[in-house]
Parts: sequence; C-alpha cells; structure tokens
Amino acid sequence: MSGRDFVIEDATVILPSGIAERTSIKIEDGIISKIKEGNINSGGMRINAQGRYILPGFIDLHSDAIEKEIEPRPNSRFPVNIALFELDKKLAACGITTIFHALSFAGGEIGVRSNKMAAEIIMETNRLNAKMGVRTKVHARFEITDDGAIPYLEGLIKDGCINLLSFMDHTPGQGQFREVTSFKNYYGMVYKKSDAELAKIIDRKLSVKESVKSSHIDYVAALCEVMGIPMASHDDDSEEKILWLNETGIRISEFPVNMDAVRAASNDGIYVCLGSPNTLRGNSQAKNLSARNAISSGYGDILCSDYSPMTILHAVFTLARLGILPLHKAVNMVSLNPARAVGISQQTGSIEEGKDADLIMVDCNNEVPKALKTIVSGREVFSAL
Repeated sequence: MSGRDFVIEDATVILPSGIAERTSIKIEDGIISKIKEGNINSGGMRINAQGRYILPGFIDLHSDAIEKEIEPRPNSRFPVNIALFELDKKLAACGITTIFHALSFAGGEIGVRSNKMAAEIIMETNRLNAKMGVRTKVHARFEITDDGAIPYLEGLIKDGCINLLSFMDHTPGQGQFREVTSFKNYYGMVYKKSDAELAKIIDRKLSVKESVKSSHIDYVAALCEVMGIPMASHDDDSEEKILWLNETGIRISEFPVNMDAVRAASNDGIYVCLGSPNTLRGNSQAKNLSARNAISSGYGDILCSDYSPMTILHAVFTLARLGILPLHKAVNMVSLNPARAVGISQQTGSIEEGKDADLIMVDCNNEVPKALKTIVSGREVFSAL
C-alpha cells in the first residue's frame, strides 16, 4: 500500500467515546475524511479489516529504548543513524506512530547518558526525522544535579530541536530511589557499575545537589515557556513536589512513585503519565507505585513505554481484559491523552474526521493481540499481512 487515498471497511473502530462496529473509514491525502457505519461508496483501493480493531496510532511520550539500541551492552556502541533506522522499524511494528525519543543529560553517569552524547543523538535525530516511518520527536531529560547540561539544552531549545523536556532527580533518598541500596542495586545490575564507581556517582550527586541553584532550573523552564515546549517532571513523590510543578508551569507528572503524588497531580489538573511495562507486569520494577492500582483507583491519564515499546499494545488490552478500563478509555491513554498533553491533539491522537490517518489494525483472535498494519499520515509503515 503506497497511496494515501483508500477506504478501510468492515472495521471495529476505537473512537474516543466508544467502539463502532462494522464501520468504514475513508482516507484522502493522508487525512481521515469520513467515518461511517456500514460501507462508504468510493473508488480506489479498499482494505477489508474483516471485523478487526482499528485503533488510533500510539503516541509514546517517553521511550529511552534508543539508548539500548545504541549501546546494548556497556561500552559496545553502534552508529546512531543505524540505531535510529532499526528502532524505527520496531516502533512501527509495535503500533507506535509518534515517538518521543528520551535522551538524558546527566554528565558523568552511565552509558550514553552524557551531555555531549545526548546532544549528538538529538542532532542526528532531527537530521533524520523526515526519513523515518514513524513521526519522530525528541524528549530531553534534564538531571537537575548537572549544571553542565544547561549550555547544551539552551542551544538545542533555541534551535527547535527539543519537543518535550523533563526535569529529573535521581539522587538517592527521594523520588525513585528512596534508599541508597535501591540506587546501587539498579545501576549496578543494569549498567554494570562497580561499588567504587557507584559511590563516586552518589557522592557527586549529593554534593552537587546542595548547591543546585533554583535559578538554573527556572532558566531552563523559562526557555521552554518562550519556545512553547511542554514540560514534565520525573518520579514525583509528594504533594509539595506537585505544588512545585504547578508553580513552574509543568503539566505532566511522569512515573509518580506513590498515591499521594498521583492524587495531588490529578487534583491540580496535571497529566499523570504511568509506565506500560508496570501496567503489563502489574507492579513496579523499583517497588514503587503499581500503575494498575493507580488506574483501578481512578487515576492516570497517559501510558508510555518507558524502556519497552512492545508493552504499550499489551498493556492497553490487559487493562480491558481485566475490566480495569473499557477498551476505548485504555486506548485514549496511549493516543488522545498524550496528544493533548503535548499540544498535538488537533493533528493526531484519535480517529476523527479531519485528523491525520495515524492508524493501527489489530488482530485479537489469537493468544495475544497483534498489530497487523501501522499507518502514519495515510502511509503504511508496517504490515504483517
């Protein structure tokens, strides 16, 4: 399928407010021009969905899978352009039509998470994004204990290379790592750091944090405000932290670690972003908040893939299968809600007339749901048929 004008017929279509069976969708020049129960009389190519689901394409606001694609093992790196093109194919197969590659500015820490490397990957991502099948954007992650990141971020923000920026603090004793031992266990296991290396990282973080100037954080936030870049906060752990988000103009809380933070964010109208791996597994790898429990309690707006793109599709259908959410509301968590959070919902994020034809055909007739086709702006970027 190479054209951008076609009709999908006999589909079970997931709309923002519910499910429409035996429905047709007409796409013209990559845009959804008509949605109609029954058939649409039109010439040209037709795709018979045979009753399968048609979902809006997934919008993944936070995926650091590119880091593992570049450096799958410590000190074993592949060229960035090859990693981006190969990951692009995998993302399309997962039903992701808009990806925000998350790159960490955290000098002196682990793997590709350095200021210079993150900036180089972002520049390469922007250079190549028009050649990708999946709509490709950049999520810059600013470790607030690293003032050395500010000149890099300033240049990239002013050059229009960043589409989402998050503030994070991985200092042990708060947030994701409430205990020093949990920090050591995670970084020692995942990034193969020795005790001596970990001790050096921790000492530097703790000493720097004492002198972190709020003016530096405020400066980066102000730059984002001027450039219209949405902002997020990482691993929020208290009502006080949520108050800071509001004061700073941050509208997304990523991976809050407890229900107090989730409730405070929801009450203040801040989008709560949870991990699809956590949702699929049923618990947090770091033994923090269970995404399933939060959603079951009526909290949570967005799911993102975090470190595993393949989990988005399965997390959505797991929420529906377990009766935690109706399917269309689970789908909204990976499409319409993230689109609204970053200001692109007029263009994409739901199956509605006038929006880009970002679509997934999903078959649920076997043991697990399977993406059969992924379409971005009317162009097929993946097919398993």
